Amino acid sequence: MMFKAPIRAGIFPALLLALAPAAQGQDDAPALQQPIDCTLGDTCFIQNYVDTDPGPEYRDFTCAALSYDGHKGTDFALPSLAAMEAGVDVYAAAPGVVRGLRDGMIDRLYTREEDTRIDGRDCGNGMVLDHGNGWQTQYCHMKQGSVTVAKGDRVEAGQVLGQVGISGRSQFPHLHISVRKDGEVVDPFLPGQAPDTCGAPGGDTMWFGDIAYQAGGILSAGFATAVPAYDDIKAGTAHSARIAATAPAIVVWGYAFGGRQADVMELTIDGPQGRIFDTRQLIKGNKAQFFRAAGRRLSDPLTPGAYTGTVKLERRGEVISTKTVPLMVE
Repeated sequence: MMFKAPIRAGIFPALLLALAPAAQGQDDAPALQQPIDCTLGDTCFIQNYVDTDPGPEYRDFTCAALSYDGHKGTDFALPSLAAMEAGVDVYAAAPGVVRGLRDGMIDRLYTREEDTRIDGRDCGNGMVLDHGNGWQTQYCHMKQGSVTVAKGDRVEAGQVLGQVGISGRSQFPHLHISVRKDGEVVDPFLPGQAPDTCGAPGGDTMWFGDIAYQAGGILSAGFATAVPAYDDIKAGTAHSARIAATAPAIVVWGYAFGGRQADVMELTIDGPQGRIFDTRQLIKGNKAQFFRAAGRRLSDPLTPGAYTGTVKLERRGEVISTKTVPLMVE
């Protein structure tokens, strides 16, 4: 499913402003560091970019579909609720002054029934930093009780502001960061881009460091003795590191983001005596996040020993992401 959850203004000003390109030659633009303590492509991923389509459709700065209509920031997402609960720090992307903040909203997956409780505070817990010369960054969906700064504080780049959460209008644990110049939204991945053009990964950005574009990938993989519940996969509790040789089945699963029409997920299981299972599953339609699982029912006990599950995501015949996961059969 697509996560079409528009961010709205609460105590944070000017969030619902029309997308506008940054002016060319903005020499006063702050250099931005990665605002979350994780390794992109491994312990976190970018789920959504700024929507650069001026109409009712959506696209990211490369004209691919890693966005949704009206999205005004960059979503640095975690692969599971367990990762969020373990604690992942949010950093100031650049030096600045805290102009407004909120804390105290609970961390809960958004549903439509939550609208009354959220009451327009879609950003959840977070803050706005003023970097001077009209530049601001806004940080949303932080963990309840984690905010470490106060209004009026001056912060340095890399200073801890709090932790990633799922407060406000959020359907997965992530940090939403918006960049604005004089109140207008700027896409930090291509700040000079006109709204009707497409950029290329690796071009001029406001980021320093390796903030690489990834058009989709495997978030996690695991073993189970039956097809797991999607909620357990998203919670980070679905993987069984050990199973009995007499288990009723052996199942490998893969959890991914950025799926596109006609992608293929390949799932394989190898054991002490070689390959025991493999399948290739076609992805129908674009998927913000999705999982696939497959395996074998067992009429005879498995051979004890070490097993490996491999999950690959293919696009137009090219493998764009791979994860392997170990299993011990006893």
